[in-house]
Amino acid sequence: MEASSVRIFRSLYPLSFLYGCGVRVRNWLFDQGLLPSRRFPLPVISVGNLAVGGTGKTPHTEYLIRLLRNDWQVAVLSRGYRRKSKGFVLASASATAADIGDEPYQMAHKFPDIYVAVDSDRCEGIDRLTDSRTAPGVEVILLDDAFQHRYVRPGLSLLLTDYHRPFFQDALLPAGRLREPVAGRRRAEVMVVTKCPPGLGEDDRQRYLQALAPYPGQQVFFTTLVYGALQPLFAHRPERRLDTLGAEDHVLLLTGIAAPAPLQREVARYTPHVVSVSFADHHDFSASDLRRVEEAFHRLPEDRRIVVTTEKDASRLLGHAELSEALKERLYVLPVEVDFLFHEKERFNQYITAYVRENTRSR
Repeated sequence: MEASSVRIFRSLYPLSFLYGCGVRVRNWLFDQGLLPSRRFPLPVISVGNLAVGGTGKTPHTEYLIRLLRNDWQVAVLSRGYRRKSKGFVLASASATAADIGDEPYQMAHKFPDIYVAVDSDRCEGIDRLTDSRTAPGVEVILLDDAFQHRYVRPGLSLLLTDYHRPFFQDALLPAGRLREPVAGRRRAEVMVVTKCPPGLGEDDRQRYLQALAPYPGQQVFFTTLVYGALQPLFAHRPERRLDTLGAEDHVLLLTGIAAPAPLQREVARYTPHVVSVSFADHHDFSASDLRRVEEAFHRLPEDRRIVVTTEKDASRLLGHAELSEALKERLYVLPVEVDFLFHEKERFNQYITAYVRENTRSR
């Protein structure tokens, strides 16, 4: 870190101290029951983190959807960050990313057999989802990015932390990325270390566990990202495996996510010719943004070029008339899922399904 950056970082610590005081007082009020925290008569699972953005909440929420949807009617409730609508919105077949937010749109599009809703008031959102007139038959609710939304008291909380940017090496906003002090981790029944190297060894795992310092009874799991086959977004082309990319292929990587580095590393495994056009997380692409993308695309060799983007970004690219047909023909979406390390997938699955089974409304 350069000396000027260090000075700026240190100058923010007084603001972080004040911010931390406010958060600690808020948490104390909830802990003492002076601010209300509601429980609900069905399984409610929260997926969140201590830091802002980039820990892989959506892939982990989608993992839970796949795990549970065959046996229970699942609903996902999100805030719907940067959506243009207000209040409670239940996703429909005609909903767009502008209506419900990019991540909820992604989940609603991939899993049409579940309910996906958005509401900044999570208590109101759960009340609506448990109203049989709104969403008949809901049996389990997944709360996306709700660890700090303490007006809801979930039955089970999953706290995620990025392997490369763990909370125990971070600082409170604005000097760091933490939304609340590290002590807040005590509210989680499960901690998940995300984006781990696939070959993470047992010695590294033990060192990480020591640094995490889980409370008695807290479960800890380690996951890694697994990328799927490239899916054409507009063109009627077959899917394409990443390993079919070669040293002669030129990739334009288009991202508007919090942490594009893992995706950049993955694509660079197959070709050295990777050009990144990156925007801020949840970025709403403008006409000038897409002209910049087009210019970068047309600088690549015509016969060996493709554009790769994320599922979240794809939801915000749909409907843009500014994209040329040439770019649409070469635009692919790279899906990502999570996998568990150290052969603990089954242990995680059993832990989650046991909680849901034991807390269904019928019981």
